[in-house]
Amino acid sequence: MVHDLAVAFCLMLVIEGIMPFIAPKRWRNLILMLDQIDDNTMRLIGLGSMLLGTVLLYIIN
Repeated sequence: MVHDLAVAFCLMLVIEGIMPFIAPKRWRNLILMLDQIDDNTMRLIGLGSMLLGTVLLYIIN
């Protein structure tokens, strides 16, 4: 199980690094836009992301 978590973490780092590598200016602008979003909206985005990931994992497995 630890191996699977390590693989998942490594894949997450690869995926997270794609945008700054391909389009650093757009990525920087996106980060600056995130500064303007209030905490409740950010929490809802995080919750939606977690739920979507959970549903996709359920479908895949």
